Amino acid sequence: MSQDGTGIDLETSLGYLLKEASSVLRSAMEEVLRPLGMSVTHYSCLELLAQRPGLSNSELARGAFVTRQSMNVLLQALERDGYVTRPAEAAVGKVLPARLTPRGRRSLEKASAAVRAVEVRMLAGLTETERATALRILRSMIRSLREGGTDDA
Repeated sequence: MSQDGTGIDLETSLGYLLKEASSVLRSAMEEVLRPLGMSVTHYSCLELLAQRPGLSNSELARGAFVTRQSMNVLLQALERDGYVTRPAEAAVGKVLPARLTPRGRRSLEKASAAVRAVEVRMLAGLTETERATALRILRSMIRSLREGGTDDA
């Protein structure tokens, strides 16, 4: 708690601990992805495209938690380097849906294994029941914040 007693106790603040966990997870992921020539955002983009082929720049940006401009720069680089392909012209509107190339899939395979190893390390101290409970609780927190509910209890 802050010295004047009005702040948050960082040792027990769930929001602070979640942010710290997120930061440590991102650092660990960057560490294993760097030797593969990837960043977390690069990996996230490839993973999203593998699971949802044809996503637009905007959809990829939302899924990877970056701006549309940042995603556009990344997609241009991924396309130039042969990891993704996009049509030269939009079939409708301005959307240029991206798809993984075989090179992108091979690269993603290595990156996914590295990221899975980080997650295994992160969860090593939890039982299977605790892991399931953690997932359920996190999903519930996300849902509560997205729904915008405010209880003044």
